[in-house]
Amino acid sequence: MPELNSKQLSHLRALGHKLKPVVMIGNNGLSETVLREIEVSLNAHELIKIKVFGDERESRLQMLEQICTDTGAVAVHHIGKQLVIYRAAEKTKIEFPNK
Repeated sequence: MPELNSKQLSHLRALGHKLKPVVMIGNNGLSETVLREIEVSLNAHELIKIKVFGDERESRLQMLEQICTDTGAVAVHHIGKQLVIYRAAEKTKIEFPNK
């Protein structure tokens, strides 16, 4: 996955703000089933929001890193219990601004 510049990340953050979480990670943590669901969602939407139930920030950061590593996605935003990730599809749906 090519690196995104700051303007592209900012654009994705703005788009991600209005998204509803499509994947929820419960107290059992990051399982193979959850990773498969994330894959399906990324293929369908490119940009997704994930909600993590759990109070440990370090645990959420580790999950975000593992999700990005396992799926080839880019971490766009992490605030509170919300994670936003992006992975371009073969037929991209998200257009980045030229300027």
